[in-house]
Amino acid sequence: MAAQRQMASTRETFGRTLLELADEHPEIVVLGGDLNVSVFTHLWRDQYPDRFFDFGPAEQNMVGVGAGMAASGKTPFVSTFAVFGVGRPFDQLRVLVAQPHLNVKLVCTHAGILTGEDGMSAHGIEDIALACSLPGFTVVCPSDAVEAAHAVRTAAKTDGPFYVRLSRANTPVIHDGGYEFKLGEAEVMRDGSDVSIVATGVMVSVGLDAADLLEQEGISARVVNVHTLSPIDEGTILAAARETGAIVTAEEHLAHGGLGSIVAQAVGRSNPVPMETVALNGYSESGRADELMVKAGLTPEAVRDAAKRAQKRKVA
Repeated sequence: MAAQRQMASTRETFGRTLLELADEHPEIVVLGGDLNVSVFTHLWRDQYPDRFFDFGPAEQNMVGVGAGMAASGKTPFVSTFAVFGVGRPFDQLRVLVAQPHLNVKLVCTHAGILTGEDGMSAHGIEDIALACSLPGFTVVCPSDAVEAAHAVRTAAKTDGPFYVRLSRANTPVIHDGGYEFKLGEAEVMRDGSDVSIVATGVMVSVGLDAADLLEQEGISARVVNVHTLSPIDEGTILAAARETGAIVTAEEHLAHGGLGSIVAQAVGRSNPVPMETVALNGYSESGRADELMVKAGLTPEAVRDAAKRAQKRKVA
């Protein structure tokens, strides 16, 4: 049975964290489209109108202007939905942000299928692959609202381009107020010796629930929270491969080009072990977020079963 956890909004956390950074970072400006209320940048717009710029549904222009502001010494936070912020202006992100390595912070909400009722066209399920393909981009997928606040604060004070991936729906809170976020360092949330569950974003809480199910069957599962996908923490991942001998990755993203691909590349190069991937294999439809997760197989039971398959293939 899945653990009962407090639920919180990563997108609202983003908006409120930005406000807290305003005085500390007077160089921050916020660029939004016509979705400011949905991504919670309207909080900044209402309080700091002279530091807010609205571009309407013109995301390519928004990224281009953000790059110009970064080149002029500002720290632009560019925010919209993941499908509009990564997919539509990919060329601008590539040529105007990644290649000159400018200090643009792209924070996108409504990623993955948790966008739910907005439907297939609004489900951003390719964004991690696209963002991680951009050399020099730091890519962060927080596991909960606590981690989201840390990610936004870290992006504000760290030079270089960032992509931070957030959800529409409220998601489980798995960290407390004493959590210490370390950019580029994966977090071992639970130790284990038989198999490792390497997860990102909302699937970290699912992985913790899967570990509970595995424990009931006498299987010790390590759970690793990969909040930073680029640069990836190969050391923690390879330690998991070496010490548990089997890995299952879990992500609310396409299997191709996401966490599973990144982990497989690292493990295959240095310490090959049996691997399974729990991820999306295609587009979804409109529906409640929780129902879509079940239909797509992004459940504790699916991760448990994948972990058992990986463990059975271990070489004695």
